[in-house]
Amino acid sequence: MQTQNGQKKNIVKAQKRMKERYEKIEEKVRLKAEEIEDRVKDMKENIFTVPNLLTTGRIALSPVLGYLVVNEHFLPATLLFAAAGITDMLDGYIARNFANQQSVLGSILDPLADKVLVGVLTITLTMVGLIPVPLTVVIVARDVLLLGAAFVLRYKSLPSPFTLRRYFDLTHATVKLKPLLISKVNTNVQLIMVAASLAAPVFGYVDHPYLQALWYLTAGTTVVSGLTYIFAKDTFKILSKRK
Repeated sequence: MQTQNGQKKNIVKAQKRMKERYEKIEEKVRLKAEEIEDRVKDMKENIFTVPNLLTTGRIALSPVLGYLVVNEHFLPATLLFAAAGITDMLDGYIARNFANQQSVLGSILDPLADKVLVGVLTITLTMVGLIPVPLTVVIVARDVLLLGAAFVLRYKSLPSPFTLRRYFDLTHATVKLKPLLISKVNTNVQLIMVAASLAAPVFGYVDHPYLQALWYLTAGTTVVSGLTYIFAKDTFKILSKRK
């Protein structure tokens, strides 16, 4: 009888110890979940800023410009491109002078909008014979490589747990780009080249030697900026790391 009582007491004690261990594990899991949730909240930012809206509008204009070029409506396309340029200057001015209008997303969207605009116009202008094919291949290849690198950086910098929803959550900033001087120069050269090529049939200087020289210059800055991004250090800053 005493032996049975002793066994019952041991079983009760064992159950109690197991319950205590389970509660400790449950508490650790809860604290870890709260830690992850707090970390995610800290990285959230306001993406609905005026510069971001202007930049998004510039991206939305790109296919419209492409349509106009393909259908050889060069004058309205040139005017619309000038309007896009004005929004580019305006969103940059607002972001620089108003702290509450700055965002990590904006630092990514602004150069992305330029790339989309240049990419769409470069391809469509090539289709109508206003830009040489080799130059278009160089520009598009560089941007595709950089875009692929951006996706990899996003994956590496996104804290656990990884989900597609969090991966594509634009309010969850994990990487901040640091534009290089050569990259800014290249973007400006590309925009000037696209603008000059687009306006060529309007003002009658298609295939002008100066325009051809601008094509070569654009190819050179595109290659140099691409190689610089590959080999240079500190071209981006990871705001958080996967664990």
